[in-house]
Order: sequence, then structure tokens, then C-alpha cells
Amino acid sequence: MTGISLEEFAYQLSVWTLPLLLAVGCHEAAHGWAAWKLGDDTARRLGRVTLNPVRHIDPFGTLLLPGLLLVTGAPFIIGYAKPVPVAFGQLRPVRIGMALVALAGPAANLALCVISLVVLQAVGWTPDMPGRDWLIETARKSVILNAVLAVFNMLPVPPLDGGRILTALLPPRIAARLAPLERGGIVLILLVLFVLPWLLARAGIGFDPADWLLWRPVGWIIEGLLAVV
Repeated sequence: MTGISLEEFAYQLSVWTLPLLLAVGCHEAAHGWAAWKLGDDTARRLGRVTLNPVRHIDPFGTLLLPGLLLVTGAPFIIGYAKPVPVAFGQLRPVRIGMALVALAGPAANLALCVISLVVLQAVGWTPDMPGRDWLIETARKSVILNAVLAVFNMLPVPPLDGGRILTALLPPRIAARLAPLERGGIVLILLVLFVLPWLLARAGIGFDPADWLLWRPVGWIIEGLLAVV
């Protein structure tokens, strides 16, 4: 096994699994719930307005991708679930409804981030007992994961939630120019966040887009929440 021992892999798997399933499941369920309340019950009829993670699991995004990151000893774990189907034409109002449905997913992750911080602090006050260290580490992973998912999904590029919010709020003519990114936008984002920094480092250029677009905002969110929780 590359980058991580079997014992460490088992431990990391145990502390990442619950946060990941809750994070992606709540994210997608929140999209479905918001769409339902705004006039489209497609997700509810398909059983997607639920916290049951089985209903949201994507074989690659929820299982294989996080597993590969874990096995290779990546410094972070990220994944995604099956997108919730939304008939945007049924939303009322349509454009604001699109923005609110998109916003619901990252908002759910921020809520989980707050809950995880509360759990983390509460467990920190308890006396030492079996499983305490595991619970602390699981809550810590949940804080980081949900903050990362909230920031990542709010990047203003379709098909991410931030891109869909931007599309909903822009004038239709300008928004239409973003439509081609629905298919290739995620590849563009991954190239900018992860491949470009590697290429720049190889060229001796110390600029990391991921630091400014992802990691620093994640740090600001966690620091801000710690100040009020």
C-alpha cells in the first residue's frame, strides 16, 4: 500500500467515513428539500429528500475517490454524491428559486460545520474515556470536510453551486455564456486548483491558486465560527 500503513489506513477510514457520508448526504438532501419547498417535488418523489446516505451514494465520488485519496496519503479527503434531480422550470420564482436551491447545499455543510465544532468543544470538556480521542478526531475531520465542501461548491463556476447561483442572478444573455461550463467546468476547476500549482512549482513559481481560492477561505470560515461557537 502506497503512502500509508494498513493500521493507519483503517484508523483514517474510521474517522473519515461518517463525516463524508453525512456531508455529501446532507448537501444533496438540502438541494432536494429546497427544490420541494419551492415547487419541484422531483427529488422527494425519488426518495432523495432524506439523510439516508445510501440514497445519495455515487460509487466513484462517494467511495472510490475518497478511498484513493486516503490510500495515497493525500492531505485532504473530498468526495461527492449523486446530484439531486431538479426541474428548475417548476420552481417559483424560477431564477431566485434556482439560486436558493443551489445555496441550500453549501448552507447545509456550514450547518454541519457548526454542529461539529459544538461536538468537538463539548467532547473536549469531558473526562478521558474509551473512544474519546476517536470522537474528537472524527469531529475535527467533519469541521474541515464541511468547510472545504462549502467553499469548493461556492466557487462561481458551473456546475458547482456557486456557478449556478451566479447564472441565476446574472442577466439571461450573460448567463447563457456560462452554460457551456456545465459540462467542462469541473475539469477546469480541478486543473486550476490542483494541476496548475504543480506546474507552477515545477517552473519555480511560488503561486498556489488553491491556497487563495480554497484553503484560506476554509481557514477564515473555521476561525470565524470558532469565534462565535
